[in-house]
Amino acid sequence: MIIGRSPLRISIGGGGTDLPSYYLEHGGFCVSAAIDKYVYVSMHRTTAKEMLLRYSQIERVARAEDVKHPIIREALLLTGVTEPNIEITSMADIPAGTGLGSSGSFTTCLVRVLQQHKRHFIQPRELAEMACHIELDRLKDPIGKQDQYIAAFGGVTVFDFNKDGSVSARPLAASEDVLAQLEDNLLLFSTGYYRTAGSILKEQDDKSRQKDPGMIANLHYVKELGLRILEHIEKGNLSKFGELMHEHWLHKKKRSSSMSNPDIDKWYQVALDNGALGGKVIGAGGGGFLLFYTEQIGRLRRAMRAAGVPEVAFKFDFEGTKIVV
Repeated sequence: MIIGRSPLRISIGGGGTDLPSYYLEHGGFCVSAAIDKYVYVSMHRTTAKEMLLRYSQIERVARAEDVKHPIIREALLLTGVTEPNIEITSMADIPAGTGLGSSGSFTTCLVRVLQQHKRHFIQPRELAEMACHIELDRLKDPIGKQDQYIAAFGGVTVFDFNKDGSVSARPLAASEDVLAQLEDNLLLFSTGYYRTAGSILKEQDDKSRQKDPGMIANLHYVKELGLRILEHIEKGNLSKFGELMHEHWLHKKKRSSSMSNPDIDKWYQVALDNGALGGKVIGAGGGGFLLFYTEQIGRLRRAMRAAGVPEVAFKFDFEGTKIVV
């Protein structure tokens, strides 16, 4: 049996500029952090003359071409794993639709497991590119490349999405003390709302392709904010980072009327009133998780608990997608 795991992620700054519809024209940038919440994929040979696939549903098929799950089907065909006598099972620490990049993590994990099955070694960059090829090129999903890259690389990583389609990556240049403080002072809370990112990202993608002035200006500003966030974190000025998170959220909400809702706005204000310097909804928006930076950890935790918003504790993951068995 082969078991792989791939980390979920939180976006630190610049998120949204990793879509090809934007960065191929203007160049994109983001800082992202892998966290110790994972997607798992297991695979083993069976004696049955069929493929058995277990995820939120169960499929039994004779051929890879007949698989209904689009990512599994395309990953099997891309890697050439088409023999029928295999079983693939996936599970996750956090449900899909929560803005933590679960689709990208699942794709990287699945490809890594399939490559292990074929005894092929694969570098993180190649793994990320294969996952992006499946989701963006083969399936035409209106998404970016941040999720696949941070899942493959792990760590707290700086990505430049270049106009020629390439992606540059480097670790965040911050001391261990700053990283520890950043990890401790970032708190993650579940809104209880689940959604697919596709509709919100499609709106952004369509407007970027149409060169909508408002959307392009918004993404320009978010990219500039991301660069300022990087500068302040690497200098150890985390309080300023928290303030810039708030500024980022105000601009992010302008991208779509579906970005927030009355409950999210209410909980966000509770957090600001109880020690959060800034925060945002993680991912495309519309639900999922709220991330806050605070230097009054106990006060914020108590306030959010009283508001009925549960916390999900996390640490950074520095291993990326890997085979665990």
